[in-house]
Amino acid sequence: MITYRPTQIYSRIKANGDHSSCRGMTFAELLVAMAIFVVVMVAVTTFYVNILNYQSTVSGSYQTAQSAQIILKTMLQELREVEPAANGAYPLVLAGSTTITFFCDPDNDGTAEELSYTLIGKTIYQVVIQPSGSPAVYNSANQSTTTIFTNVVNGTSTPVFQYFDTNYNGTSTPLVQPVTTTAVRLVRVNVTLDFDPTHSPAPTTYTIQASFRNLKTNL
Repeated sequence: MITYRPTQIYSRIKANGDHSSCRGMTFAELLVAMAIFVVVMVAVTTFYVNILNYQSTVSGSYQTAQSAQIILKTMLQELREVEPAANGAYPLVLAGSTTITFFCDPDNDGTAEELSYTLIGKTIYQVVIQPSGSPAVYNSANQSTTTIFTNVVNGTSTPVFQYFDTNYNGTSTPLVQPVTTTAVRLVRVNVTLDFDPTHSPAPTTYTIQASFRNLKTNL
């Protein structure tokens, strides 16, 4: 039979208590480490997702800018080459702040088509009407419609279309609506685009201005 002195019993109890305490601290430290790991992983994942979203937005904005420049370059050429209709109608049909209608020959087939650019909501559409018959008639049955711009956010202070007469000197005030079509000699086009309203970058305004070569006097 083994007997222990009181001091030996105390020593064993103390030793056992210290061992249990050490095991409890290790488990607590493990929980803390796991919590820190989870927080770090969430932060890294969030950062990575934000980077991907930013890259996507920037890429989309860049593509939008490139497309806008190409489209506006085409519009510039069309506006410069306005000409009388195949039936002799005046080159400029309508000069509104959100709509312009004119005649030109974008397909170079020797006959002028009727072109319209119109802002409806946040979209700008192009409508082309081919003439038919003799004398020529521009019938809506022969029209085709194309979406040119989306995400257009022009404010009331920035009309899509502005018009100037022969007195234009570079700083002139646009003609006041309603505009008399026969007075127009230069058109300014302003298109403000916002690729993604919920992310940067901010909306960008693209501007061109074209004088009517076939009508110009001092421009």
